[in-house]
Amino acid sequence: MATIKEQIQALYDEINKTQKNKATNAHIGKLKAKIAQLKLKEEKAAASAKAAGPAKGFEVKKSGDASVALVGFPSVGKSTLITQVTDAKSEAGNFAFTTLTCIPGLMEHRGAKIQILDLPGLIKGAAEGKGRGKEILGVIRSCDMVLYIVDPFQDSHFRVLNRELENAGIRLNQTKPPVFVKRVDKGGIDVRTTVEQTHLTSDEMGDIIRSFGYTSAIVTLRVDTTAEMLVDTMVGSRIYSKSVIAVNKIDIATEKEIVAAEKALPQDWPIMRISAFKGTGLDELKDFIYDNLGFMRVFLKPQGQEADLEEPLIVKDDSTVENVCNNLHRDFVRKFRFARVKGPSAKFDWQRVGLDHQLKDGDLLSIIIKR
Repeated sequence: MATIKEQIQALYDEINKTQKNKATNAHIGKLKAKIAQLKLKEEKAAASAKAAGPAKGFEVKKSGDASVALVGFPSVGKSTLITQVTDAKSEAGNFAFTTLTCIPGLMEHRGAKIQILDLPGLIKGAAEGKGRGKEILGVIRSCDMVLYIVDPFQDSHFRVLNRELENAGIRLNQTKPPVFVKRVDKGGIDVRTTVEQTHLTSDEMGDIIRSFGYTSAIVTLRVDTTAEMLVDTMVGSRIYSKSVIAVNKIDIATEKEIVAAEKALPQDWPIMRISAFKGTGLDELKDFIYDNLGFMRVFLKPQGQEADLEEPLIVKDDSTVENVCNNLHRDFVRKFRFARVKGPSAKFDWQRVGLDHQLKDGDLLSIIIKR
């Protein structure tokens, strides 16, 4: 009997040889649903094995205000880049697989501390576990942004890498689709949509949903839904993150080679030209990373003192008072009494709020703790 890995590979092979068109959308959707279910089964088996005994993995301690994963094949210049933009000492060599573990570095830019993770180079088949792929992809899933490093002399690199991330459930430069499936006790698969559906019929959607063990469900669609979107919704563990592609080694590539490399990349994605070795384009890359990680400024007013309007605290734009407390000191949440806020998130000046208050860019915040 074929192993789970072999079954998954056979399904991928069938998808790859199936011509992509409207008539095959539903068939490919069912194949992807089967792959998703096999992967869930595989993850459960891996979790059981892990419970039985510890496995050696990457020890990555999160630090800073956000984290960025460097993704690329071996020897594309990731180690050189992280050495240039952070305090990390990542050994670089002129041969493949120089980086054998995860090397974190801290990049300080415009008041923010951004953790950059130099990971071992991904290889084809990483999503199925090749080359410690599952461990590497697990770290990537936990990051706030993916920074692809590609070589202008290897135009197939990006396609292979991005396929591995997609197979691992990582959706880059996409938003979570407004597709909702609610299991109910009876009534069959009831599809309700606010827009015209051109990819799948209601019956085809029902077949995919039933393959996950649902007999009755209310399906609400607010977008023209593809099979991929529906499968992602059913699985429920997809990661939606931002990404930028850096074309490295522009100091030794011709304009023709660089343009050809860029044409092979997704045209609706941000693409930047850099030379990690020469330092070219790195300031622009730092700015892009900062601007797209979703930071905001919070000005702190210590109890009984004036607010510090010179050096704001840089935090993620979905931060609450509790997030800021954790950022400042681990005791602040335990000793927290209340906070006062003045600014965009407050209904009135110095509104009294609790830990769950959602902050906004430019807020002044005063935290009152137990003495």
